[in-house]
Amino acid sequence: MDISNAERAHVIVSALPYIKEYTGKILVVKYGGNAMINDKLKDSVMRDIVLLSLIGVKVVLVHGGGPEITEMLNKMGKESKFVNGLRVTDKETAEVVQMVLAGKINKGLVGLLERKGGKAIGLSGLDGHMIKAKVKDEALGFVGEITDIDVTTVLDVLEKGYIPVISTVACDDDGNVYNINADTAAAKIAGALNAESLISMTDISGILRDKDDPSTLISEIKISEAPKLIEDGIINGGMIPKVECCTNAIKWGVKKVFIIDGRVPHSILIETLTDEGIGTMFTGE
Repeated sequence: MDISNAERAHVIVSALPYIKEYTGKILVVKYGGNAMINDKLKDSVMRDIVLLSLIGVKVVLVHGGGPEITEMLNKMGKESKFVNGLRVTDKETAEVVQMVLAGKINKGLVGLLERKGGKAIGLSGLDGHMIKAKVKDEALGFVGEITDIDVTTVLDVLEKGYIPVISTVACDDDGNVYNINADTAAAKIAGALNAESLISMTDISGILRDKDDPSTLISEIKISEAPKLIEDGIINGGMIPKVECCTNAIKWGVKKVFIIDGRVPHSILIETLTDEGIGTMFTGE
């Protein structure tokens, strides 16, 4: 679609209030879903993050990588087992998780951001003991429950003008490595950073009153309203833990949390720099 220079100028001017709101503030993006495996969407996300960084937003990118972990385990002839959506993680699987998340995926994202004109540094929860954890459930093996967050390293990287790219593995005092749920890690990190916003990228358009009708999107939810929406079945299944992460992030110090559709190109910019926004926003009271 061709647009005139005047229309381009209008778009830029319209974004100014939002640029002013976010410049110098911390924005945490939890990156996952289809936007992580579709190359065109991945390109769109990286461009959004670089643009925000260049206008002065302190963007922190937190990622998981379940499909690539499963792919690597399959190549090794190791079957993936899940209990209530959580990967059963023995010692060997924990090593694969660390290799895939903190190595292949993390450094790949850093390289992509750099190629788009950004400055990025890859980190994991192991660096600077950023994420400490303990066993969540003996039956799950090395799946971790977060016990402590130290964002000193993240703040140092942001202060030097880099985009921190964080993989969600953690450790304990004995050096054991744990697989951490990326939604939970992003919420904890955003809370510890007192972030202006946390954006959670998913494969749905947000919270719908009727799951089959996109026009029933709920654009804003106060965290006090979430339990009733769960009770009424509007929020159900795999969205329940995601919503709990959103509401917890608000309780932990994040001002606004968004669930957005990562399948929409430039969804991060639409949410942060336009009047309409996209997805569902969670706020305090």
